[in-house]
Amino acid sequence: MRFILMTIVALAAAAGMARAADDVAATVGSTTISKADLEKHVKPRLIEIDNERFEALKDGLDEMVADELFKQEAKARNVSPEQLEATEITAKAGEPTDAEIQQVYDANKAQLQGQTLDAVKPRIVEFLKEQKAAARKEAFINELKGKYKTVVNLKAPVVEVSTGGRPEKGPKDAPVTMIVFSDYECPFCRRAESTVEEVLKKYEGKIKYVFRDYPLPFHSKAKPAAVAANCAIPQGKFFEYNQKLFVTDLSPENFKKIAGDLGMDQKKFDECVAKNDTKSIDVDLADGAAVGVNGTPAFFINGRMLSGAQPAEAFKTIIDEEVAKAGPKS
Repeated sequence: MRFILMTIVALAAAAGMARAADDVAATVGSTTISKADLEKHVKPRLIEIDNERFEALKDGLDEMVADELFKQEAKARNVSPEQLEATEITAKAGEPTDAEIQQVYDANKAQLQGQTLDAVKPRIVEFLKEQKAAARKEAFINELKGKYKTVVNLKAPVVEVSTGGRPEKGPKDAPVTMIVFSDYECPFCRRAESTVEEVLKKYEGKIKYVFRDYPLPFHSKAKPAAVAANCAIPQGKFFEYNQKLFVTDLSPENFKKIAGDLGMDQKKFDECVAKNDTKSIDVDLADGAAVGVNGTPAFFINGRMLSGAQPAEAFKTIIDEEVAKAGPKS
């Protein structure tokens, strides 16, 4: 019996040593680098890879689901998938109107470098046809999803992101929390602001919005602008001040002017700016880097990352999914 017990103890010790060895990524002299330390060191990159992998899987799954829906509907109609596409997509997409062609031409005049409408019209028509066909295909696929029950179990990667104690806009118990890491000097962040306003208006009452500072090191005006915006917090004017920074030249004179325009106590504001307190900004930078932010703007919608100045539809897709998860009460 004693021999058996000693054998069990020896095996358990060996297993423990094997697990310990598995936990070691490298040794340098007497220093050990654990796999946990390694993963912590490269966490932002791993988050980025997880998101890239999910997007690839999602795109592939969307294609496979669409193909299967077309096959099932084609079979039900006793036609080929190609015939179904011709009937439901090509025929129903419609032709571009003269007004639509003119609109695209006017919107791209600078890039067309003086070319006449007649010269580029065939390309514009082709572009609009593809756009209309894509929109019609998406609508038809959604119709088929209603007819043939489609359940998608692919889960998006979720990152735990705190609000950092920053000002919040919207209900505290909203089903969706959208946190953005942004930079006042970043042109993409400025471009994204109108989309953010559109989304917040559309989902009013369903979104809690939090703005966190992520001034990029090569934007010299971004950090002073963030300091000025944070000095609007004690006077309850952060979001009003924040919005004005995105549509004005970032200068100390304008920082003071915005405070005056918003009816803030100028003396208190000036004293706050003079302190140049960047503690909360530094916390935002550290928290952003820890969750994979490597550029701006970076949005986290219930922990789901969305990078860059994305169109409103990209936000709506995620928000609709998250609201649906929350159930009817939302």
